[in-house]
Amino acid sequence: GWPRSGGTRGRTAMDLFGDLRRMNKRQLYYQVLNFAMIVSSALMIWKGLIVVTGSESPIVVVLSGSMEPAFHRGDLLFLTNFHDDPIRAGEIVVFKVEGRDIPIVHRVIKVHEKGNGNIKFLTKGDNNEVDDRGLYKEGQNWLEKKDVVGRARGFLPYVGMVTIIMNDYPKFKYALLAVMGAYVLLKRES
Repeated sequence: GWPRSGGTRGRTAMDLFGDLRRMNKRQLYYQVLNFAMIVSSALMIWKGLIVVTGSESPIVVVLSGSMEPAFHRGDLLFLTNFHDDPIRAGEIVVFKVEGRDIPIVHRVIKVHEKGNGNIKFLTKGDNNEVDDRGLYKEGQNWLEKKDVVGRARGFLPYVGMVTIIMNDYPKFKYALLAVMGAYVLLKRES
């Protein structure tokens, strides 16, 4: 074929649409189905993890440096949340506070156990000067078991950095999603 004007500077959007048009409907349907299978498999694995771990978010990413040196920004934490497990001082918990969307990963520093089995506890980030009372909702001085999303059972360092980059730079997130979508749609069966 003739060389394209402008050299081989990569494929243009027109090439992409040409490809999509040439791909027969059955193939396109197959690729969309393929994509749907990947998404539903991921959701099933996630739901399975929720059941197995007892935690509504079995995997979380550390978003701040408040737990350094134990955990750094971008570390991926694996959580469990079994209600029979007693909460102990020194444990690292992930908790949700009313009025805040994002759960917080901090260490339990004090536990009060009442005779009736009710537990109240106080948390603090290892890297913070003060305890978390300033983070709790107005007038709340202690956390209860219902506030806990999970407890840290293991972690992978820095694996969650992609999540942080996507949070900090929304454009990057959309670019990444577009690239993944295009890859799945245009991937030729080898």
